[in-house]
Amino acid sequence: MDRSASLPSSPSSPPLPTPGPAEPARPAGSSTLSRAERFIWLSARVLEQRRFAYHFLDGGAEAVETALTAYLGTDGGYGHALDPDLRGPVSQPPHAVHALRVLDGIGRCGGQRVERLCRYLTSVSTPDGALPACRPSPHGYPAAPWIPSADDPRGDLLTTGPVVGLLHRNEVWHAWLFRATDFCWEAVAALAEGGATVRPYEVAAAVAFLDGAPDRARAEAAAQRLGRRVREERLIVPPPAPGPAEDRPLAPGPCEPLQVHDIARTPGSPARRWFTDAEVERSLDALVAAQQEDGGWPPHRRAWTPGATLEWRSVATIEALLTLRAYGRPI
Repeated sequence: MDRSASLPSSPSSPPLPTPGPAEPARPAGSSTLSRAERFIWLSARVLEQRRFAYHFLDGGAEAVETALTAYLGTDGGYGHALDPDLRGPVSQPPHAVHALRVLDGIGRCGGQRVERLCRYLTSVSTPDGALPACRPSPHGYPAAPWIPSADDPRGDLLTTGPVVGLLHRNEVWHAWLFRATDFCWEAVAALAEGGATVRPYEVAAAVAFLDGAPDRARAEAAAQRLGRRVREERLIVPPPAPGPAEDRPLAPGPCEPLQVHDIARTPGSPARRWFTDAEVERSLDALVAAQQEDGGWPPHRRAWTPGATLEWRSVATIEALLTLRAYGRPI
């Protein structure tokens, strides 16, 4: 008789633990990426940590979506300082821009989440079918000093352009898009051909629309006209800029002066053809050099409160790494 079968198991020999999921591969050494990783784990929000893991450490898209859900409102929009310049829980169009960029980056810009967001966009649109830069908040939550606070805001390309471009890029079709798309075409044409003053961040919003516009021939033609004005008026000054930076007046608004890589974020953007190869390379060199001692990049937005500045730094760090990788720069 085999008596070993009836003996109790020894308490000193517990069963081996079930292996968990493999830890994502991490960048090694003192590379651009490894320095950025330290900054992200040290200073970033959970959302940016999840985005970094997805883009650079083989992390999953579901974890990014879960982190983004924390900013979702009951109305289908986003709030809770997803865009760090707007504090408080109220859903706002700039938060929608940020959310769509996150979803586009992980290939999840569709489904019921985006359908609900489109219903929210419909509910907050202006009479011309566009999105305002910001809706008036009845609760007075803190916001950056340049955020407009009109009681009856007008449609604005700053928010409408990126939202429409990202939805078209992901082949999202919703009734809201028809009038909003017409608004963007008209606004881009006015920027390219009108005599009004144009700010660089308005050019960036126009490019965000043109990058995803479904009528590619029309988009290319509009980009060519807009590019001529950008070059003629030196709206985007490729580095090295003429003269010391402090001698150039800064236009009022949310953004520091933009560079070539801020406008043409990928080689496939129509705005890439506005600049020579040498100008693009100098801009990318400047982007590499802008990585700070702690591994992060400075924010594109002007500082107005320490918390928002730190949150924008995490966003800027991920965008810098994605831009460098898109152009084939080693990170």
